Amino acid sequence: MTINARVSGDPLTFAKSVDQAIHELDADVVVFDITTLDLRRQLSTIAVRIGGTFVGAFGVLALVLAAIGVYGVTSYTTNQRTHEIGIRLALGASRADVLRLILRRGILLTLLGLVIGLGMAFGVTRFMQSLLLGVSSTDALTFVGVALLLSAVVLVACFIPARRAMRVDPVQALRYE
Repeated sequence: MTINARVSGDPLTFAKSVDQAIHELDADVVVFDITTLDLRRQLSTIAVRIGGTFVGAFGVLALVLAAIGVYGVTSYTTNQRTHEIGIRLALGASRADVLRLILRRGILLTLLGLVIGLGMAFGVTRFMQSLLLGVSSTDALTFVGVALLLSAVVLVACFIPARRAMRVDPVQALRYE
């Protein structure tokens, strides 16, 4: 049997009064496990919250791995294009042009990935709606926040090789190929 009592103030201070009132009605009833509804709610959702914490941790790990992957691919392709970048610089391209050249590709791939990823996320959230606590399955703030965070990570990961490419000496770049 469960008894819920609404009180004003701290609910646990009324525990003894509730216990006495129950014993006045029936002395054989054993009263135990007196807690608040808020604590009951927290305990009933602990497994989901622990799962959410693990999913969040794996999400951060995935973001770090994605940043490392984007950096690695961009760095590799930029190093492969050192000769081309040297020619561009020798023909009069500015360092800002080189920066735009490298970042443009990263931004285009990021936009393509965001369109595909957000489309898939919208499709999957309908099936996961029962697992979400405190947020709707199509929470715009969450989707925009994740897209902006991922875009910022990709820009930083692309900027580092682009900055290195801006420093290429055209004479050195042309000498090696």
